Amino acid sequence: MRSFVLLSARVLPALVIAATASLAQAEGPPTTPPARPAISVTTAPVKLSSLPYQIDSIGSVQPVAAVQLRTRVDAQIEKIAVADGATVKQGDLLVKLDSRQISAQLKQAEAQLARDQAQLEQNLRDVARYAALVEKRATPQINLDNAKTATLTTKAAIAGDEAAIDNLKVQLTYYALTAPISGKVGTFSLKAGNMARAGDNTPTGVLVTLNQVAPIYVAFSVPQRYLPELRASMKTGGALVQARPQGLNRWIDGKVAVLDNTIDPSTGMLVARAEFANADEALWPGQLCDLRVQFRVDDNLVTVPREAVQIGQKGSYVFVVDGGVAKLRPVKTSRVQAGLAIIEAGTSPGETVVVEGANLLTDGAPIMVRASEKKPSAS
Repeated sequence: MRSFVLLSARVLPALVIAATASLAQAEGPPTTPPARPAISVTTAPVKLSSLPYQIDSIGSVQPVAAVQLRTRVDAQIEKIAVADGATVKQGDLLVKLDSRQISAQLKQAEAQLARDQAQLEQNLRDVARYAALVEKRATPQINLDNAKTATLTTKAAIAGDEAAIDNLKVQLTYYALTAPISGKVGTFSLKAGNMARAGDNTPTGVLVTLNQVAPIYVAFSVPQRYLPELRASMKTGGALVQARPQGLNRWIDGKVAVLDNTIDPSTGMLVARAEFANADEALWPGQLCDLRVQFRVDDNLVTVPREAVQIGQKGSYVFVVDGGVAKLRPVKTSRVQAGLAIIEAGTSPGETVVVEGANLLTDGAPIMVRASEKKPSAS
């Protein structure tokens, strides 16, 4: 039994060593790991471009001028001269009030003026007659003095008559309400036959509101950091604005016309107003619009598609095509405009960067370039 144990202790290690050697000979020499497959990507060249420096905003359409038409006298409305919503020009008659009473008073004042003018002629004849008699010592001096005083009194009465007539003529204009500006009227609150009263603070006190719609303003807010750019652009005539009202598929061109005189300290925003000719009345008061505010156009900018720029822990980077591999390249960007990222440092025109598939790459990864699918451009 003891001899069997000793034999087993000697034979088993030898068998293990032999089995290991046989297995090693069967497997052959060690092999290298398989190569990583190339990643399918699309690329685009780094270009020099000219891009507008612009911001997007939301604007509200406002009339350049808005006038609430009220009466200055108590009178009955004789007629409404235009229809609700009509387009009128400055000076057009809008509302005619009953002016018969003031017209009668004007005629009465004119008659009083005529009487006083006749009295003046008589006074002047008296002065001439008494002057001749005094010269001949045929009448006392006091008669001549009294005639001169009567003449002065009549002249003063005539001046008062003329002032009264001017006053009545001014009041007579209150009975014909005309358009102070060119624009579009709203809905008249009162119709013919109603009494219009001065000082009426109720909604019916405003007979109609007249809005100037051509030209017209679009008000919008701009962050205060853009104020220097906006002011410089306005001085050179380059503060262009495009507006697109909701429901309209085209952009309307205008220009920044007015900057508010203060910045809202609670929001840090500055209110500006862009002016549009609006000859076709595409912009309507109270309407909301998408806005593009363009400060200037920058030339010779190094640009890549914005999808090519990736963001990592150390900042922005792109993958530059170098032969059949992609090399990671840190870049410094300034802004994104019109679907392009502006590169300040890191790439040069003529290089090629990865656009689609960059999120699957690592530095030095092999790539296979495929044709990019053209997407329809957004309007």
